Order: sequence, then C-alpha cells, then structure tokens
Amino acid sequence: MKTSIATVCISGNLHDKLEAIAAAGFRAVEIFENDLIAYPGSPRDVRRMCNDLDLRIITCQPFRDFEGMPAHKRQRTFDRAERKFDLLQELGTDLLFVCSSLAPDAEAGVDRLAADFAELGERAAARGMRVGFEALAWGLHTWDYRDAWEIVRRANRANVGIVLDTFHIQARDLDLSVIRTIPADRIFLVQVADAPKLQMDYLSRSRHWRCMPGQGDFDLVGFMTALEATGYRGDLSLEIFNDRFRAGSPRAVALDGHRSLLSLLDETSRYLGRPVSDLPSLPAPAIVHGVEFIEFTVLQTNRAAFEAVLAAMGFSESGRHLTKAVSLWGQGAIRIVVNSHNEGFAQAYQTTHGTSVCAMALRVPDAQAAVARAAALFDAPHTGEVGPGELTIPAVRGLGGSLVYFVDGGSALGRWAEVDFTPGEIGDHGAGLVSVDHISQSMQYEEMLSWLLFYTSLLEARKTPSQAVLDPGGVVQSQVIESGLDQGHQGLRLVLNGSQSHRTLSAQFVTDFFGSGVQHIALNTADIRRTVAMMIGNGVEMLPIPDNYYDDLEARTELSSADIDELKALNILYDRDAGGEFYQAYTITLDGGFFFEIVQRDGYTGYGAPNASIRLAAQARLGRPATMPAK
Repeated sequence: MKTSIATVCISGNLHDKLEAIAAAGFRAVEIFENDLIAYPGSPRDVRRMCNDLDLRIITCQPFRDFEGMPAHKRQRTFDRAERKFDLLQELGTDLLFVCSSLAPDAEAGVDRLAADFAELGERAAARGMRVGFEALAWGLHTWDYRDAWEIVRRANRANVGIVLDTFHIQARDLDLSVIRTIPADRIFLVQVADAPKLQMDYLSRSRHWRCMPGQGDFDLVGFMTALEATGYRGDLSLEIFNDRFRAGSPRAVALDGHRSLLSLLDETSRYLGRPVSDLPSLPAPAIVHGVEFIEFTVLQTNRAAFEAVLAAMGFSESGRHLTKAVSLWGQGAIRIVVNSHNEGFAQAYQTTHGTSVCAMALRVPDAQAAVARAAALFDAPHTGEVGPGELTIPAVRGLGGSLVYFVDGGSALGRWAEVDFTPGEIGDHGAGLVSVDHISQSMQYEEMLSWLLFYTSLLEARKTPSQAVLDPGGVVQSQVIESGLDQGHQGLRLVLNGSQSHRTLSAQFVTDFFGSGVQHIALNTADIRRTVAMMIGNGVEMLPIPDNYYDDLEARTELSSADIDELKALNILYDRDAGGEFYQAYTITLDGGFFFEIVQRDGYTGYGAPNASIRLAAQARLGRPATMPAK
C-alpha cells in the first residue's frame, strides 16, 4: 500500500500544504475541493506545482449530491459531473470521488442508485476516468459501506468502484467482515482516520474529532486486516478534520500523519506476520524495561541547593563524571544525573528553561534498534559532545526539545555509570524510595496528540482513556501511556497533561518554563508513611492538604480514625480501586515549577485521579515556588 494524505488535514493555503506534504515524505495527495477553489491559480498550475514537488494527485474531492436526484434535476447533476471530469483531467488525475447524497429530495432504492452510477461510469469511461463511491456515516440513504458496495456491484461497470473510509465505517461500529469479500480491483481508494469514543452525532464528530491512526480508539488494525485479505495495494490516504491540526504547523502535522501511517502499516504487518506494503520494514517497537536515569540541568551556582534537596529525600551521591561537572545520585533503582557542565546540550537547555529535567533514559532490549525505529518514523536523532573514553548513548529529541536516551543490558551502554563516572556505592541512609513510578509532562493542549503519537509509535505501549481533571483555573486533559508493566518489568508510565485554559497550573508551567517539559516525577516506596516522615525530618516541605479532605475521607472509606490521623499528619492522600490501595504525597513546588510526588501502590493500577483536583487546589492556594532546606 502507498501512503497519501488529503490537503484538508493541515492548515495553510494550498501552496503551503503541498510543500508540507512533500517535505513529510508523501508522494501522493488528495486535493480538497475548498483548497482548490480558494487557490488563485488554475488547475493546471496546481498540477505543475505537484509535479515539481513529486506529488501524484489522486483526486480532487468530493463530488456531492449525485445519486438519486429526481428527474427534473438529473440532467443538471450529470452536467456537473462532466465539468468535474474536465477539472480532474486538468489536474492530471482520473478518479471522481462521489460521497453519498445528503440532498433532501434524493430518491432511494438500490437499483435506482445503481442505474445512476452505471450511466456515470459510462460517461467516465468515455474519458478514460474512474468513479469511486463513499458512504458517509450521515448519508441520507446510503450510510453503510455494505450498501455502497451493493450499489457499485449492481452498477456493473469496471471503472466504478468503492471508496472505504475508516471513520465512516468504525464510527458506526459496522461489521468489517464484508470488506474481505470486495475484489481488490474494485476498491479505488482507502481513507484512514482514527477518533476517540464520544457520544456525539456523526457529522460533528467527523468535522472536529478525527485524528491520526494511533491517537484515537478505533480498531484500525482490525480494519487493515480485513483490507489486507482483499489483496488491496492501492493508496492509503489520511483524511482528518481536527481543530487542533488546523491550528498547528502544516509541516509538523504532515510529518505526524506520515509517521502514523507507517506505524499503522508496521503494526498490521506484525499482527499478520507478513508485510502489507512495499515500504522497508521497521525494527520492533521497544518494550521499556524501566527508567534508567533522569537528568536535571542545574546552574553550578544552584547545584549545592538542588543536591541538598536530593539528600534530604534520601539520595546519595554515587559518582562524579570523569571530565564534566556532572554528578550521579541514587536510591533504590532510581538514578538521577545532575548536570552543571558549562557547555553542550544541558547548558543550552538550562539557559532556556532553568533548573529542569532535560533528559530521561529508557532501558530497552536493543538501544540501537530503538533509535533506528525512531529515525524511520522521522523522530529527530541527537548526538552530543562526547569526551575521550566516554560512551555515546543514542538519543532522540523529545518533548520541548529534551532528550530521550536509550540504553540496554546487552551492550556497553548498560555500563554507562561505570564507564563515565567514578566508582561509588549508593548509601544505606535512604528514605525507602525504590523506583520511578511515573513521569508527568505538561505541554500545550494542541501538542498532546502529537506527543501521544510520538511515544505510542516508537514504543510498545498502551494508552489509557483520556481524563478531564478539574483545576481551579480550568480543565486539564490527562492521558497516560504505559509500557512494559504487564511483562514483569519496572516499565514506563508517562502522564501527558495539557489545558486550553491559560489559568491552569499546567498551562502556567508551560508559560513560565518557556515550553513543554517534565513538571513532576513520582517516586515509589513500599512504606509511604516512613518515607514521608523521614523526608519531613530532613527538612523536606510537603504540600499541605486541607482538613476537609480527611473529614470526607473518613466519611466515605473504611479507614480507621487512627489511619486518617496518621495520613493527615503527613499530608498523604488516599485512593483505592478494584486492584488495591494507593497513597500519594507531594513536595511543595520548587523553583522552576517542578515538584516530586511520593507514591505507594498496593495492587492499585491508576494514578489517583480522584485526588488530582485536591492537589491542584492546594498547589494553587500555596502559589509559590520554593527551595526546600535540608537539615
């Protein structure tokens, strides 16, 4: 199958769109009718522009309200079709794309509609053209692809075929099995879109909520499996209507689109155990075994204060870099790199964002394969300054220009700490923190789908249903990505947050941070009461939670009064689900808007969503970043 995209997917004028589409690596395009109508040049000018960009035009679509028109309008409809044939010939394409009629006076009846397409097919054949019919999910009489196929079949013209669109099929949750029975040479085009599950009319959902494959909830692999059974090898074209994409960068959205199709084809090939396109195969998506380290960039003048915070939380310095002002801190399986080197990537990141997380390293089965997959999916690789004898750890650019490193245990990369740092041992005076539970990243709302795709196309991961979290300043959308958790690994949990309100803490962080980034890191402990008590004893200031929360907790749970009093004294929040119990506590917000979360999971699988609004209100009320003292 060949990848393509419709110009309606991205913002800009037609020239900008076509340049972005070509730059993203596409070699075929659907021209949306409105883009052509608004273009100041002729259709031949558009054809020349596409030729210069090495873009093949599939069609100019749609052609509306054709079939079933009453007798007094029928001739006018065929006259419109002839003019559309003229336009398509000027553009250098041969496919008339017909979507099912919405005209209130259109007549029904399969044989009646088939007769219209039979005549249209004859007219098209006389001009060396084809006709493709698509059933809109909100079509007046034809809204099911199976009915559209029956109409096409009865028209009985070799140049009349069907257009399949995943949105129109899966928004209505239609049976996919009939797709397998359609001859491949009668499928003239396949359009692809994903979408979230929403209780909404089909037209509104289509016009505003379509998204790239992998960003929504459709079973696109199921669709592709049925399509593959036909032997179809034609165009697989994105048709996305989405307000966020219309507000985004044309090049970034086009690149995301191509990435999503490559990932979908790869996922389908892996599911079927054979290639479904002539495109080069990709390395397998990486299963994350764990977070190897998290790197903070800190000015040398602020380093002592930041390291004092780490020490107060029970971390010990376990190594110093051989050639750079970089230290390694550890506790349990947690590794934190503090980088104050005055040159290179971390220093540049610090100049823009201040003290912050500039990188994270993921432990995967094969680091080089992970980077090769990233490159094939158009993720930007990164190569930094490496001193004599130091390891080159492969990396790609991540959220907000930060880095995502990859290490594995099967190569020298697994010994990065031994090679690049002086030997050292983690001390035994820790506070009981054992691992990284999850990493929370805040970003522009418009970016969320893009970064969701970045992670889910690169990693073997699953996304949980998106949740709306109430902040005193508005609503924050939260989306979780998980990798490796169900395979016995520490794995990776990422929480993506974005808000359309500039008054939420998430949005304020993005503004103050001068971009998207890691806003907080959750660290796991087996005994949160002991851990938090030790941290408080070392001078760590925890986020104060109001008494009303604990009064309510006592009323709605079976926790004893003694348990409630203990949680209240330590500002620990509580939740439970079908799997078990969950405890969480937060440090106050540090300079730069960052904070730590301490969690204890006892079979619990969620992220404390019922407590999120309490935490956000407490942070908004406190309203000040601080540097915590250490005793």
